[in-house]
Amino acid sequence: MSFSQELYRDFAILIGQFLKEEFQGGGIVEISASDRDLIAVMRRYFAAQAELESLKAQLEAARQAAGEAIGVFYDRRRNAEHAADLQRSHRLREEMASLMQRAEAWGRAASGADEHDRSAAEGEPEE
Repeated sequence: MSFSQELYRDFAILIGQFLKEEFQGGGIVEISASDRDLIAVMRRYFAAQAELESLKAQLEAARQAAGEAIGVFYDRRRNAEHAADLQRSHRLREEMASLMQRAEAWGRAASGADEHDRSAAEGEPEE
C-alpha cells in the first residue's frame, strides 16, 4: 500500500470517528487544530477531484462529438473553444497535487509523533 493510499485510509478513519462521535450521541468531539486542517485540506482535495472528473467527462464528450483527435483537442493552443476548460483541468490537477503533498506532510508528521510517543513510552521505567 502506498503512502497516499494509507493516508486516504487514515483520513477515512478520522472522518468516520468524528462523524460517529459527533452525530451518534457522543456530543461535541475534541479535535486538534492539526486534524481540522487535514480535514479541510482533504475536503478541498475531494471537491477538486470531483470537479476535475466532471470537467474531464464534459471535455471528452465534446471531443467525441467533434470527432477530433486527442492530441488536437486537448492542446490549448489549437483548441480555443475549450482552452479555458483545459486550463482549468490543469489548475485542478496542480491544486490536487499540492493538497496531497500537504496531507502527506501531515501524515509523516503524525507518524513521526507516534514513533516518538512509542519510543518515549518504551523508555519509561515501569512502576
